[in-house]
Amino acid sequence: MKRIVTCLLLLAAAFAVIPGCRKKDKVEPLKVYAIIHEEETRALLDLFTKKTGIPAVFLHSTTGELVNRVIAEKGKPQGDVILGGASSYHMQLSDMGLLEQYSSPAASKFPKYALSKDGTWTGFCVLALGIGINEKRYREKFPGIPEPSSWEDLLNKAYKGEIVMTNPVASSTAYLFLQNQLQRLGEERGWKYILELAPLVGQFPESGSAPAKLIGTGEYALGISYLHALAKYAHEGFGVKAIPVARSVGDVDCISIIKGSGKIDESRKFVDFILSREAQELMSGISFTTPVDSNCSVPDGCVDIGKLDLMEYDADKASSEREAVLAKWTKEAR
Repeated sequence: MKRIVTCLLLLAAAFAVIPGCRKKDKVEPLKVYAIIHEEETRALLDLFTKKTGIPAVFLHSTTGELVNRVIAEKGKPQGDVILGGASSYHMQLSDMGLLEQYSSPAASKFPKYALSKDGTWTGFCVLALGIGINEKRYREKFPGIPEPSSWEDLLNKAYKGEIVMTNPVASSTAYLFLQNQLQRLGEERGWKYILELAPLVGQFPESGSAPAKLIGTGEYALGISYLHALAKYAHEGFGVKAIPVARSVGDVDCISIIKGSGKIDESRKFVDFILSREAQELMSGISFTTPVDSNCSVPDGCVDIGKLDLMEYDADKASSEREAVLAKWTKEAR
């Protein structure tokens, strides 16, 4: 009996040290700071986990809030990857030493405008600004005024209170619009345009997606937005018209890895996934964005890059003077 008890104790001890017999440790998920819409983010993360087995969670907020969060968490990052946001914001974080270098093989044939010089960020979809109108409200409010077709047309005093534009301090969309005018017209004339337009704007929401929604629901007659956001509402039957504008600017939504990420291998796999054709087509099918990969299929209604009159955009300039431009905007326009 004594020998049997001893054997049982030894057997129990052996099972206790066999890893497969212990309760599995909980796997910490990849943490994504998401600037793109929640619907797209959720679909992309679900597909990523399905294909790789790597769990992922996300925190969604505006560009400004998440950029400031990454800065505040310097040295002790709580997130691993930034998904979305214009290139100027990723450049800002890169200049501060807050992004990891990673040149994904999936981007080897991407155009130059989608690739950072130092390998800290990569663009995955093309974004272009334009004018959106709610056709019903516009006809009711401005029956004798032709639809706007240029940036200058927005300066019509009759539009006062009927224009919606996001707050540039919080939204990369609106900051891109400021840079569009400053680079299109030059600093002096650009600021004259901006300060003439600002009093006509009825609302400055924080989120870049808000103007398209507010135009779609008929709360405003017109506004400034990304064309893909307007196209999505038009596709859903909201009576929205997306108007491409001559000498507009285009940028890329980018992805980058936060410096000090505790999941560097998983983060790189996530970047590779987002840059894949499958992921870009999934996102375009939901958001109507134009994929960086020209071989991707796009849904009907997505504005083709060939239909856009885009001016050359200096993203480095936009990044380097961001603080000064936003300070002037806050002081003089708001």
